[in-house]
Amino acid sequence: MGKSKSTAKGTAKEFAYSPGDYVVYPTHGVGMVSSIEKCEIAGHSLQLFVISFDRDRMTLRVPISKAAVSGLRKLSTRKVMDNAMTTLKGRARVKRTMWSRRAQEYEAKINSGDPISIAEVVRDLHRAEGQPDQSFSERQIYEAARDRLASELAAVERVDMETATEKLETLLTAA
Repeated sequence: MGKSKSTAKGTAKEFAYSPGDYVVYPTHGVGMVSSIEKCEIAGHSLQLFVISFDRDRMTLRVPISKAAVSGLRKLSTRKVMDNAMTTLKGRARVKRTMWSRRAQEYEAKINSGDPISIAEVVRDLHRAEGQPDQSFSERQIYEAARDRLASELAAVERVDMETATEKLETLLTAA
């Protein structure tokens, strides 16, 4: 009897997201829970969060039981986003290691889904006027990080993506 009780608690906790909620999936960014569906796969009945990512025109189905393990989380709080914005204003910290090693580290930070880590990537790869141009791969990583951070900022502040991107660019040029 105790076992079924804990399962019921776990199930209630796992349904922390409902249709219409914005969530962050670490490797894809901000999406919206469009529904919760029941599906039969290989003889097992699963309940899935159906998450749509409008920007990428993609739909992701995450088993409810694996949501926490996959890194699915609610949007950051305003305080966390403020800390990320403060990180953008900081001084760039570029290691003197090979670009391939740094690129891997930057990709890992972006895919962590942590806004502060993503802000570090944006800050470190931002080029002010008068600085040497970025390589193609640096520019790609910079834009991926900037867009990922801007999408979460837009969802938290309830503004469009363009407004959020402009806010990030303004903070970067002011630093």
